[in-house]
Amino acid sequence: MLDFFTIFSKGGIVLWYFQGTSQIFTQSVNSLIKSVILQERTGTNQFTHEALTLKYKLDNEFELIYVVAYQKILQLSYIDKFLDAIQLEFRNKYKDDLQNAAVSSNFDFRQDFDRILFEVEQAAKKQIQKGRMMKSFEESEKSKKSVKSMIEYKKDDNKKPGKGKENKPAKNTPVKEQEVQKSSAVPMATSNNGNGELDAETIRRNIEKRFGPKKKKPADSSKSPKSVESNKKKGKVGTKWDLGGTAEDAKVLDFTDDKGGDPAVNGVDVALKDEEIQYVGTMGGELRNIETESESEEEEETATKKTSSKKSGGGMFSMFKNLVGSKMLTQEDVAPVLDKFREHLVSKNVAADIALKLCESVSAKLEGKVLGTFSSINTTVKTALNESLVQILSPRRRVDILRDAMDCKQKRQPYCITFCGVNGVGKSTNLAKICFWLIENGFRVLIAACDTFRAGAVEQLRTHTRKLNALHPPEKHAGQQMVQLYEKGYGKDAAGIAMEAINFARDCHIDVVLVDTAVIRTTLIKVNQPDLVLFVGEALVGNEAVDQLTKFNQALADHSNMTNPRLIDGIILTKFDTIDDKVGAAISMTYTTGQPIVFVGTGQTYTDLRNLNAKAVVHALLK
Repeated sequence: MLDFFTIFSKGGIVLWYFQGTSQIFTQSVNSLIKSVILQERTGTNQFTHEALTLKYKLDNEFELIYVVAYQKILQLSYIDKFLDAIQLEFRNKYKDDLQNAAVSSNFDFRQDFDRILFEVEQAAKKQIQKGRMMKSFEESEKSKKSVKSMIEYKKDDNKKPGKGKENKPAKNTPVKEQEVQKSSAVPMATSNNGNGELDAETIRRNIEKRFGPKKKKPADSSKSPKSVESNKKKGKVGTKWDLGGTAEDAKVLDFTDDKGGDPAVNGVDVALKDEEIQYVGTMGGELRNIETESESEEEEETATKKTSSKKSGGGMFSMFKNLVGSKMLTQEDVAPVLDKFREHLVSKNVAADIALKLCESVSAKLEGKVLGTFSSINTTVKTALNESLVQILSPRRRVDILRDAMDCKQKRQPYCITFCGVNGVGKSTNLAKICFWLIENGFRVLIAACDTFRAGAVEQLRTHTRKLNALHPPEKHAGQQMVQLYEKGYGKDAAGIAMEAINFARDCHIDVVLVDTAVIRTTLIKVNQPDLVLFVGEALVGNEAVDQLTKFNQALADHSNMTNPRLIDGIILTKFDTIDDKVGAAISMTYTTGQPIVFVGTGQTYTDLRNLNAKAVVHALLK
């Protein structure tokens, strides 16, 4: 039933393999290496690629990886036991060669492989047959019951009442009569109707003597005819607001010039501040990284060792700092340390489930690793976790917008970037920042106002367009207007506006089109197929950004009707300067999709745009 099995080193050298079919498994194994092993996602030992399920096991002592592949429609319960048995047998048989790194040795493992596979398959079949066999009467629960326990006894009618139930009145006793009989402080009337029962009038008078006369509810004045009539005449009164829409208010709110047009269209200059003028010419070339801490990693490690030597009980993880000599780590050894690290990651805004997966991945990475004489479990776990986090934040592919835009410019095609995300995260603001950066690098930009839902979205882009044109007037660019706004107002089809904007940019030889959207427009992305789809998320919201990103990606996949749907290509993380060291959202969002964080927004000005520095983020996360 197994299609493929291989044993290879972490350096990529195949030691032994078995192939049961003629199918080529190179692509599946490479995908496992790129998406799981290199990305530090080894918390679970299962990976699905197309029609195959791949299970793997790490041998950290000898730096080996065992991979088995089979059809995903099969439910093979013995795979985990099979991998454990194979690993043990291979280690024991070739232990000397593995310790001497003799990778060129002849690993003749076919007979052992067939024997172990046969044994685990037979054991699995017996287990299944045992579960399907009908139990005998002696094995059933019913046989364990005695005859006495199965006899039903009738309830005794003469059974004495329980404690506290002797004075309970009979059910058919009238409630009012009970209340009358309970009180002896007030003399009660005793007239009856001749049958020994009190009549209704006597009962009423006795109740009034005991509890007082029944109070009548005051009449509701609001329901009186006069009040109802006054309410009808009064009607609904409108609320008056400042600048409520009078002719004088309209003049105050009118920012257009005397000719009645938009200042951006008519080329009216915008008043600029001195600090805004200083922005021009500062963002040419690649963006700068987020600045790292001044303290180097060596200095930090030295300071940690000195502190821990002085204070045996100080620090969050010092209780686990026990020196061990030449010891092979197990999951039980690293579990207490990883639990503390998991709580620490959650406190820094890493999603709880992702923090758990990260710790499971580190546990699988360290299991079987041999520690040196002066190594501590805490230091080893922290180093492994640091490497995993840096690897996750490091992009699997490089997103070079300047290079791609230049390539499209040479082909006389506009380079299109679409921005998506929930309202309020800063899509329009960061679109303007990227627009300024592109202008600084000599590209002409067309902004497509495809957010036709949110009130004020078009006006916001108009303001940015006027400001950007004032910072880069046509006089400085051979008479060419560097930024233009393509808008059709509100309530229009966003996909149609984006298509018209791209065609307009192609006809006018504009280099880049930046598409601003409302929430998510799956039809827009499906119809226009932009070159880059960027998700804009807030660093403030933490775990909710992961939920937003997952739903956006799922919506794009569900509405694409394509074999390979167009998903999110990158992430813009905004308001990064407001979270201090709680930078866990960067880890959560990158881990969810595997896509890189292309830009980081750190302020309000056009120059507050940075590249993500993985080491700086991890340093802030683990300190």
